[in-house]
Amino acid sequence: MEKNQIIILENRGTISVTGDDAEDFLQNLITNDIKKVTKNNSIFSALLTPQGKYLNEFFIIKLDDGYILDCIENSTDELIEILSKYKLRSKIKITDLSSNYVVGIISSKKFRDLQIEVKSNDNTILFRDTPIFSDPRRIELGARIFSSLEKLYLSIKKLNLEIVESSKYYSLAFRYGIPEKGLENLKNQLFGLEANLENLQAIDFKKGCFIGQENTARMKLKNKLRRRLLGIKTSEKLNLGDDIIYNNTKIGKILINTPYSFGLIKMFDPSFEEFENKELLISNKKCKILKSI
Repeated sequence: MEKNQIIILENRGTISVTGDDAEDFLQNLITNDIKKVTKNNSIFSALLTPQGKYLNEFFIIKLDDGYILDCIENSTDELIEILSKYKLRSKIKITDLSSNYVVGIISSKKFRDLQIEVKSNDNTILFRDTPIFSDPRRIELGARIFSSLEKLYLSIKKLNLEIVESSKYYSLAFRYGIPEKGLENLKNQLFGLEANLENLQAIDFKKGCFIGQENTARMKLKNKLRRRLLGIKTSEKLNLGDDIIYNNTKIGKILINTPYSFGLIKMFDPSFEEFENKELLISNKKCKILKSI
């Protein structure tokens, strides 16, 4: 992404969690530490099943009276339903604000210019009363502007930015082994650690309990992750569930097939180092594993 370009993600979901108990409510559920979230710092986090399997992921931004969750597309209704199950007597309000906000992606270089302009080195800054935060997963993914569409266009004009296709951002994320499309296919299919959530700064093992914490902590303690979600490079069309074959041995399967393919890959037996740079087969179609994040 060039310095003066911006990508608009119009289909992201937006949920607000507000009220007296908002902090404690989220702290007991999510994988990251909600206490890290301030007006000057935003985080990436996830929600797991009680068994520690992947359910959803989101960024969290601070509001005056609670928090905003910047969610994957087409997941808002389901995420609200899950959060509502845990509400019980908590003094919180969960609201779908998806129609009110969009996300703009700018380069890390442009974000640095804005930090200098507002005299701040914080992860999250306010520019014209709009929160902008550096992507906690990788600095190369730039920064996210969280705004109404109308206000975003005013910022684009003010900053003299050029709007480019969203595929540029999705391709960039894929290059770093981070899935942005097809995430709904991951639900209940792999553990949070297998989805690279620790590498993506989404898990804080020092925060205390969260849903799925017991199994996740046990896997971490063993320090021997047996499978990981990795990008798959191929010019061929793949199908969900296709086996990934190396030397006549199944080493994984496709969990996301389009538009950017990802597979759950074995790390042992055979060793990942043995085939990570080798040509693999998926239904007799040639492919290679993308370098991991």
